[in-house]
Amino acid sequence: MNFMEKEDFISESNIEIIQKLMKKNNGYITTKELADFDISRNYLSIMTQKKMIEKVAKGIYIDSKKILDVYYVLSISTPKIIYSHMTALYFHNLSTKAPDTSFDITVTKKYNNPKLKKHNVFYVDDKYYDIGITEVETPQGNKVKAYDMERCICDIIRSKKRMDIEHVKYAVKEYLKRKDNDLIKLSKYADMFGIKEEVMDFVSMMYE
Repeated sequence: MNFMEKEDFISESNIEIIQKLMKKNNGYITTKELADFDISRNYLSIMTQKKMIEKVAKGIYIDSKKILDVYYVLSISTPKIIYSHMTALYFHNLSTKAPDTSFDITVTKKYNNPKLKKHNVFYVDDKYYDIGITEVETPQGNKVKAYDMERCICDIIRSKKRMDIEHVKYAVKEYLKRKDNDLIKLSKYADMFGIKEEVMDFVSMMYE
């Protein structure tokens, strides 16, 4: 085996590793993952030139055959965001309005990222940030962080001036129909946010 043949073998081997990682990650690969495997980023350039992958954000690539998942890419590139309010309710099947290019996102008050400028950002104190965080699946089947149903119901009621009131009413009505709703948890969250009376009054109005 001459030098060129050996080099070709190594290149093929690393590309195969990248492809296996992408298969495991539903078609995505990051430069951080390559560093963990001690693989040069040059292979990403080679695969991009061969149209095997596409760069979708800084340090994030997708299999060219896959459909881009904007929710997932944003969550990887800005890992401190939590999908919230109507966007999270869409993931929970409690909103008929699919988010377009602007998403409802919650972060801490100290967090600032220019990538979020086009989104509907809600800033909260650190003590409220972790309440109700869960994992949900995007329409493309990727997992992202979002708030659970009860946290979202509290959020849309206390932020209803920034919401479409008809969408708020719809979400609460649909939540009340769900067999998996947890009104005790809802009351607990509302109490933690200091809006228990407001939330319970609104929920009472939405009972059919």
